[in-house]
Amino acid sequence: MSAVLAIVGYGFREAVRRKMFAVVIVLTIGFLFLFWLANHFVFRDVATITVPSDVHVDTRTFAGAFLVGLAMFATLFLGVVLAVFLTLGTVTGDAERGLLQPLVARPIGRSTLLVARFLGAGAVCTAYVLVVYFAGIVITGTAGHWYPDQVVWPGLELAGGVLVVTALSLLGSVVLSSTANGIAIFMLFGAGLVAGLLGSIGHALNSHTIKHAATIASWALPFEALYQDGLRMITENASGLTGFLLQLGPFGGAYVHGWPIRLWAVAYALIVGALALVSFARKDL
Repeated sequence: MSAVLAIVGYGFREAVRRKMFAVVIVLTIGFLFLFWLANHFVFRDVATITVPSDVHVDTRTFAGAFLVGLAMFATLFLGVVLAVFLTLGTVTGDAERGLLQPLVARPIGRSTLLVARFLGAGAVCTAYVLVVYFAGIVITGTAGHWYPDQVVWPGLELAGGVLVVTALSLLGSVVLSSTANGIAIFMLFGAGLVAGLLGSIGHALNSHTIKHAATIASWALPFEALYQDGLRMITENASGLTGFLLQLGPFGGAYVHGWPIRLWAVAYALIVGALALVSFARKDL
């Protein structure tokens, strides 16, 4: 246990010292500034938006939900970027640089190293995602006096989605080169987002084929389902035309949601982690 904690601490310090982490922080500050700017102008002008008298749309709720959905997407994307770059070369990359063999030969072993690297990267990514998510909530709440129906759970689900991607990237680092692993994970991430968007379109159009395909994709890539479920919860009390319009947009609600997908995401990460351990145990270094 002490060896795991030592490597987790080392991995945490190594991640913070990397230039890549500094780049992510700069990008995050830039995003939060632009996000504040967008909130300032949107909520400044939201009172001037006119709709037909027979159309009942809560413009403040619509604007707030759309902006928070945008913040959630950016948070998920930046969190995935951080997770991938922290883990894409964990095994193959370190083996090529000659850093892996001295550790796994005697002092700590393969399984301890892999578990510790996951915990270290996961701790960094979870802290980052939660800080950025709640910063976005505070910005929208301060600028527009609007807060989501659920505040905590969507942030936790975003962090869970990033942990799933971390596990996938760690598995990829065992069997793929660093470059190939990065490309593969980002393609999976993009495929998940596209599947989620198609699912929203399919539900709006009541297309059973699209809905079925999107549901399969959500279970195969549960980070997307967790993200969609978070979007659902920020406007779960919205009703009428406002709720319907929010469902149609790119930041609409989930069609796979609740405790089943949350529990499956945990099991999915554990299965992927077990596959990574088995693959690493059989890998020649």
